[in-house]
Amino acid sequence: MSKKSTARKNISDSDLFASDIERARHVLDLEVAGLKTLSDALNESLLFAVNILQDTKGRVIVTGMGKSGHVANKIAATLASTGKPAFFIHPGEASHGDLGMINNDDAVIALSNSGETPELSDIIAYTRRFKIPLIGMTSVAGSTMAKEADVALILPPAEEACAIGLAPTTSTTMMMAYGDVLAVVLMERHGFTAEDFKLRHPGGRLGQRLLKVSDIMHSGSSLPLAKHTDLMTEVLPEMTAKSLGCIGIIDDKGDMAGIITDGDLRRHMADGILNLSAAEVMTKGAKTIRPGALASEAVQIMNDAQITSLFVEEDGKIVGLLHIHDCLRAGVA
Repeated sequence: MSKKSTARKNISDSDLFASDIERARHVLDLEVAGLKTLSDALNESLLFAVNILQDTKGRVIVTGMGKSGHVANKIAATLASTGKPAFFIHPGEASHGDLGMINNDDAVIALSNSGETPELSDIIAYTRRFKIPLIGMTSVAGSTMAKEADVALILPPAEEACAIGLAPTTSTTMMMAYGDVLAVVLMERHGFTAEDFKLRHPGGRLGQRLLKVSDIMHSGSSLPLAKHTDLMTEVLPEMTAKSLGCIGIIDDKGDMAGIITDGDLRRHMADGILNLSAAEVMTKGAKTIRPGALASEAVQIMNDAQITSLFVEEDGKIVGLLHIHDCLRAGVA
């Protein structure tokens, strides 16, 4: 019997399944309760901590041991990706040379549930010696770390979700959430934008979702354009050469007047189309989008209007053309 079949057989025991689901919900309920308690306990220490981070001209060093270290690593990554240079230092490595990575214009965030983690003592002492701002995150207000820190972020009492109450569960969830709080409040103070975020996430789904229209649109010599007075004998070669299935029509001022698509050509075939002007064949009031819009917004417009191309307009002028295939190739759709 395969492992998959064995697993399915094991969960067929309804009593066992119900017991496990009940336990799972209890774990989540305890962690949710911990987050609610943390929310209620937020005070001016948060503001003092954010002030330190905002004023830090260098980098933010985040450190912790064991499970707190894993959380610290994530907090450093979140800060770095939201506009504040940050990195993780392992406290053990710090005692063997990595303290030299911490400069006077940096700040340190140290995580320890007990506030008495021995491995953090050298980093704490180093920050005190060189007057480097220290933010301590701990559950014990009277701990050594809380007393030594410039700002102590005290986690409120909360029951660990572990059945024996020893494995860090609720406490590490609160630490992780507090790190998110620091990062988000700080990024909003800095006016961090989607464009800033994109610059730090050029790869993967985040980069694709944050692509702008201007990043993938056709422009310059590849842009199919014709004047509204041009005869179709002039329009058709331009439209064919650009191979985008449409052409933008501009008026005497260079403003957008309309669009001619393959569908417009078919509808006017019986009208002696070659003798008509672009203005007589075009569809007026074509949908457009601004170059600074997200490409995902352009996809939504095209889907809603059931069209495959969207001209890009800025100050009344056509500056580009976006085809649905461009979005598909970029992984936006």
